[in-house]
Amino acid sequence: MIEKTAIIGMGALGLLYGSYIADHAGNDTVSFIVSDARKQRYRDKIFTENGKVVDFAVESEELATPADLVIVAVKYNDLKSALDTMRNCVGSHTVIMSVMNGISSEKIIAGRYGKSNIVYTVAQGMDAVKIGDDLTFSQMGKLHIGMPAGSDDAPLREVISYFDRIGMPYVVEKDIVLRMWSKFMLNVGINQTCMAFETDYAGCLAPGEAHDVMIDAMQEVRAVAAAEGVNIAEEEVEKYLDIVRTLRPDSIPSMRQDSLQKKKTEVDMFAGTVMELAEKHNIAVPANEFLFCRAKQIEAAY
Repeated sequence: MIEKTAIIGMGALGLLYGSYIADHAGNDTVSFIVSDARKQRYRDKIFTENGKVVDFAVESEELATPADLVIVAVKYNDLKSALDTMRNCVGSHTVIMSVMNGISSEKIIAGRYGKSNIVYTVAQGMDAVKIGDDLTFSQMGKLHIGMPAGSDDAPLREVISYFDRIGMPYVVEKDIVLRMWSKFMLNVGINQTCMAFETDYAGCLAPGEAHDVMIDAMQEVRAVAAAEGVNIAEEEVEKYLDIVRTLRPDSIPSMRQDSLQKKKTEVDMFAGTVMELAEKHNIAVPANEFLFCRAKQIEAAY
């Protein structure tokens, strides 16, 4: 039974799920695990959620003990260090979930901690924005969860039982790998385009160059996915754009948030991954090449 949850990462999704668990399961059931140096920096910080001050338990990685559930909620560039930070949180029974963007975090985590207790997860439909120490959102979204074909689903059943107990919004996916690729397709389009054109969701959805580039980038993911054996239906493009239409129009995704705060972005995980796979399969991906170069230009100008 899942009772104790450890979260790695205090970004938008880390705070979003940490706050939800604290409100619905008790503040003493969830803690953020950080390095000693980061814990010192957080000592006097005040975090807010939609303007309300929130208080979380923050534990040193050195003093952490095995949790029943570990949620990995860091950016791609921080995953390597996160694997070290969570080392004392993972026991033989610990279920691990990654709410990170992309299609590779589960494989990377499995390389360190094994794959048997990893529940594949896609965080979808939220519009959480964290600028500084302030989190705002209007849509909680849902966690889409599942296990790859042929896996023991015991960890998944534990998560389902826990989510039912605390009322966490979730969907069980029959084909979680397809869902991950589909969400990756959306992120490659919306995340990178908002950053490249320095705009918000409304700016990408409106007719024009930004919209056209976003659609082209998503179609390139479909082509690469098909070459990798994952068939994303054409209608999935519009279906995912419909999800964006439910979000606050003036809100922005994580890459745009990072660029505004002059942080290194996840472009290597998005366009970088698409370009690498496209080269492997000899597929042209000009939209992603443009977005990759534009993101690197923006980062270089910080």
